[in-house]
Amino acid sequence: MSSLDDLYKEIILDHYRSPRNQGELAPPAHRCEGFNALCGDEIIVYVSLIDEKVEDIKIGGQGCSISQASASMMTEIIKGKSVTEAEEIIHAFKEMMDIYESELSGKEAENSTSAIDLGDLEALQGVVKYPVRIKCATLAWNTLTQSIDEIQGLDN
Repeated sequence: MSSLDDLYKEIILDHYRSPRNQGELAPPAHRCEGFNALCGDEIIVYVSLIDEKVEDIKIGGQGCSISQASASMMTEIIKGKSVTEAEEIIHAFKEMMDIYESELSGKEAENSTSAIDLGDLEALQGVVKYPVRIKCATLAWNTLTQSIDEIQGLDN
Protein backbone atom coordinates (compact mmCIF):
# COMPACT_ATOMS: atom_id res chain seq x y z
CA MET A 1 0.00 0.00 0.00
CA SER A 2 1.30 3.43 -0.89
CA SER A 3 1.84 6.20 1.60
CA LEU A 4 -0.84 8.21 -0.26
CA ASP A 5 -3.36 5.42 0.37
CA ASP A 6 -2.35 5.43 4.04
CA LEU A 7 -2.84 9.20 4.20
CA TYR A 8 -6.27 8.91 2.58
CA LYS A 9 -7.30 6.21 5.05
CA GLU A 10 -6.17 8.40 7.93
CA ILE A 11 -8.18 11.37 6.63
CA ILE A 12 -11.31 9.22 6.34
CA LEU A 13 -10.82 7.70 9.80
CA ASP A 14 -10.19 11.14 11.32
CA HIS A 15 -13.47 12.50 9.94
CA TYR A 16 -15.31 9.34 10.99
CA ARG A 17 -13.96 9.37 14.55
CA SER A 18 -14.24 13.15 14.98
CA PRO A 19 -16.94 14.38 12.61
CA ARG A 20 -17.01 18.10 11.98
CA ASN A 21 -20.21 20.13 12.30
CA GLN A 22 -22.16 17.33 13.95
CA GLY A 23 -25.39 18.25 15.68
CA GLU A 24 -28.67 19.96 14.94
CA LEU A 25 -29.72 23.43 13.88
CA ALA A 26 -32.92 24.85 15.30
CA PRO A 27 -35.68 26.03 12.99
CA PRO A 28 -35.91 27.93 10.73
CA ALA A 29 -32.98 25.84 9.48
CA HIS A 30 -34.08 23.20 6.99
CA ARG A 31 -33.86 19.52 7.94
CA CYS A 32 -33.52 16.81 5.32
CA GLU A 33 -32.97 13.06 5.74
CA GLY A 34 -31.18 10.69 3.43
CA PHE A 35 -31.18 6.92 3.65
CA ASN A 36 -29.22 4.23 1.83
CA ALA A 37 -31.42 1.14 1.82
CA LEU A 38 -28.54 -1.06 0.61
CA CYS A 39 -26.46 -0.67 3.75
CA GLY A 40 -28.59 1.23 6.27
CA ASP A 41 -26.63 4.50 6.28
CA GLU A 42 -28.69 7.44 7.52
CA ILE A 43 -27.77 11.09 7.11
CA ILE A 44 -29.61 14.12 8.41
CA VAL A 45 -28.52 17.44 6.97
CA TYR A 46 -29.49 20.70 8.65
CA VAL A 47 -28.98 23.79 6.48
CA SER A 48 -29.42 27.45 7.26
CA LEU A 49 -29.51 29.54 4.09
CA ILE A 50 -29.43 33.29 4.49
CA ASP A 51 -29.35 35.52 1.42
CA GLU A 52 -28.40 32.60 -0.85
CA LYS A 53 -25.48 31.65 1.41
CA VAL A 54 -24.97 28.48 3.45
CA GLU A 55 -24.74 30.31 6.74
CA ASP A 56 -24.51 27.09 8.74
CA ILE A 57 -24.68 23.35 8.14
CA LYS A 58 -24.80 20.45 10.58
CA ILE A 59 -25.07 16.71 10.16
CA GLY A 60 -26.53 13.85 12.11
CA GLY A 61 -27.27 10.21 11.53
CA GLN A 62 -25.32 7.01 11.56
CA GLY A 63 -23.58 4.76 9.13
CA CYS A 64 -20.31 3.43 7.83
CA SER A 65 -17.03 5.30 7.96
CA ILE A 66 -17.33 6.33 4.31
CA SER A 67 -20.78 7.93 4.62
CA GLN A 68 -19.97 9.68 7.88
CA ALA A 69 -16.54 10.92 6.77
CA SER A 70 -17.95 12.18 3.47
CA ALA A 71 -20.69 14.08 5.33
CA SER A 72 -18.15 15.61 7.70
CA MET A 73 -15.88 16.71 4.85
CA MET A 74 -18.88 18.06 2.96
CA THR A 75 -19.85 20.36 5.82
CA GLU A 76 -16.35 21.79 6.02
CA ILE A 77 -16.13 22.67 2.34
CA ILE A 78 -19.74 23.89 1.96
CA LYS A 79 -20.15 26.03 5.09
CA GLY A 80 -20.04 29.74 4.26
CA LYS A 81 -20.37 29.25 0.50
CA SER A 82 -23.03 30.77 -1.71
CA VAL A 83 -25.66 28.38 -3.07
CA THR A 84 -24.03 28.69 -6.50
CA GLU A 85 -20.60 27.81 -5.08
CA ALA A 86 -22.10 24.92 -3.10
CA GLU A 87 -23.75 23.55 -6.23
CA GLU A 88 -20.42 23.79 -8.11
CA ILE A 89 -18.66 21.87 -5.32
CA ILE A 90 -21.41 19.23 -5.27
CA HIS A 91 -21.05 18.85 -9.03
CA ALA A 92 -17.26 18.61 -8.80
CA PHE A 93 -17.45 15.94 -6.10
CA LYS A 94 -19.96 13.85 -8.03
CA GLU A 95 -17.94 14.37 -11.20
CA MET A 96 -14.84 13.06 -9.42
CA MET A 97 -16.73 9.98 -8.32
CA ASP A 98 -18.17 9.42 -11.82
CA ILE A 99 -14.86 9.96 -13.61
CA TYR A 100 -13.00 7.51 -11.42
CA GLU A 101 -15.87 5.03 -11.64
CA SER A 102 -15.83 5.31 -15.45
CA GLU A 103 -12.06 4.81 -15.60
CA LEU A 104 -12.24 1.72 -13.43
CA SER A 105 -15.06 0.19 -15.44
CA GLY A 106 -13.24 0.81 -18.71
CA LYS A 107 -15.81 3.32 -19.94
CA GLU A 108 -14.63 6.53 -21.49
CA ALA A 109 -14.95 9.28 -18.92
CA GLU A 110 -16.41 12.66 -19.74
CA ASN A 111 -13.87 15.43 -19.77
CA SER A 112 -13.62 17.06 -16.39
CA THR A 113 -14.45 20.73 -16.51
CA SER A 114 -14.07 21.28 -12.80
CA ALA A 115 -11.16 23.31 -11.51
CA ILE A 116 -12.40 23.16 -7.93
CA ASP A 117 -9.91 22.01 -5.31
CA LEU A 118 -11.73 19.34 -3.31
CA GLY A 119 -9.02 19.08 -0.66
CA ASP A 120 -9.59 16.22 1.79
CA LEU A 121 -12.51 14.97 -0.32
CA GLU A 122 -9.99 13.51 -2.74
CA ALA A 123 -9.36 10.87 -0.07
CA LEU A 124 -12.71 9.38 -1.08
CA GLN A 125 -11.76 8.73 -4.69
CA GLY A 126 -10.51 5.26 -3.71
CA VAL A 127 -14.09 4.34 -2.86
CA VAL A 128 -14.88 3.91 -6.54
CA LYS A 129 -12.92 0.66 -6.51
CA TYR A 130 -15.96 -0.66 -4.65
CA PRO A 131 -18.97 0.56 -6.67
CA VAL A 132 -21.52 -0.28 -3.98
CA ARG A 133 -19.69 2.14 -1.64
CA ILE A 134 -20.14 5.09 -4.01
CA LYS A 135 -23.69 5.44 -2.67
CA CYS A 136 -22.20 5.68 0.82
CA ALA A 137 -19.87 8.49 -0.24
CA THR A 138 -22.55 10.44 -2.11
CA LEU A 139 -25.45 10.03 0.36
CA ALA A 140 -24.79 13.29 2.24
CA TRP A 141 -24.25 15.16 -1.04
CA ASN A 142 -27.53 13.94 -2.49
CA THR A 143 -29.28 14.87 0.77
CA LEU A 144 -27.74 18.35 0.68
CA THR A 145 -28.86 18.77 -2.94
CA GLN A 146 -32.39 17.73 -1.96
CA SER A 147 -32.31 20.16 0.96
CA ILE A 148 -31.23 23.11 -1.22
CA ASP A 149 -33.90 22.22 -3.79
CA GLU A 150 -36.57 22.07 -1.09
CA ILE A 151 -35.50 25.40 0.42
CA GLN A 152 -35.49 27.10 -2.95
CA GLY A 153 -38.90 25.58 -3.70
CA LEU A 154 -40.26 27.11 -0.50
CA ASP A 155 -38.94 30.53 -1.50
CA ASN A 156 -40.74 30.50 -4.86
